[in-house]
Amino acid sequence: MKEKVQEVLNKIRPQLQADGGDVELVEISDDGIVKVRLQGACAGCPMSQMTLKNGIEKLMKKEIPEVKSVESV
Repeated sequence: MKEKVQEVLNKIRPQLQADGGDVELVEISDDGIVKVRLQGACAGCPMSQMTLKNGIEKLMKKEIPEVKSVESV
């Protein structure tokens, strides 16, 4: 599952990098919670939660049904 999660993050990464940010996979829990760390401009951006939920989590759940949620740490 880690490889699948990395593939999805790699699809999203260019959009984040275009705005001066990035995302790093921290861990995947046994119950389907993916923990990521937003970096660069994304770390302090007031829109980061929207990016996380409406962008990263939405695509992650679509491509990997086992994922229950994506959280920032």
